[in-house]
Amino acid sequence: EFYDFEAKYLDNSTSFDIPAQIPDYVAQQIADAAVTAFVALGCEGLARVDFFLTPANQVIINELNTMPGFTSTSVFPMLWKASGKSYSEVISQLCVSALSRSRNVVR
Repeated sequence: EFYDFEAKYLDNSTSFDIPAQIPDYVAQQIADAAVTAFVALGCEGLARVDFFLTPANQVIINELNTMPGFTSTSVFPMLWKASGKSYSEVISQLCVSALSRSRNVVR
């Protein structure tokens, strides 16, 4: 099976395990790798870093998406919600971050 257009937008039976049911040390490896990739690529604001996890719990970065979806079916807001942040808190945090960066730009 693939997470294609139909699964993403049309199939109401698609489900997600958020947070993923993985060992804590693997979750920490994923979090560390996500931050490392974000910083290494010079990203600002937001990004969703997607991973593959092998049966041996080897962490592999799949992609870094600098414009993840924000619809009701998008994974990005689901991830924030699972971490205890509401949609409005995420938007507010992104706005504050953007304003802070814009004030630091040399004109």
